[in-house]
Amino acid sequence: KSKMKLKEKINADYMTAFRAKNTTAKNLLSVIKGEIQTTEKNTGVENMSDEDVMKILKKTVKSLKETNASFPSAQTAEELFIAEAYLPTQMSEEDVRTAVDEIIASMRTTLTVKEMGKVMGQFNSKYAGLADGKLVSQAVKDALAEKA
Repeated sequence: KSKMKLKEKINADYMTAFRAKNTTAKNLLSVIKGEIQTTEKNTGVENMSDEDVMKILKKTVKSLKETNASFPSAQTAEELFIAEAYLPTQMSEEDVRTAVDEIIASMRTTLTVKEMGKVMGQFNSKYAGLADGKLVSQAVKDALAEKA
């Protein structure tokens, strides 16, 4: 049995929200579906990968967080909850720091701040989408500063 693709899950959840007359979910998923369709049309890709759908979801979550920070509302909070449910559970700061330390230890080179890109690259290839970029960047800077 194959796993449902993220795009298919969003479409299915949209239909469920539509039938349940859940306006908030229906409208949000409609916007996300629109973004997916536009991106597919512009790139000529017929069936977008889960990775690319994730990028759209992350962008949506980021903009909802910004909106909620400026104009907090129950609806935005609900939309954020719905959109974040599609993203993988994010790593805690402690987990990120542990992972960064492990990567640095495995690299066995003289690591300076110049090597930050290499460490970030390793982290992103191993834990793609599981942690906030700013948090990872700060953890890498801190770890390299300790080693310097």
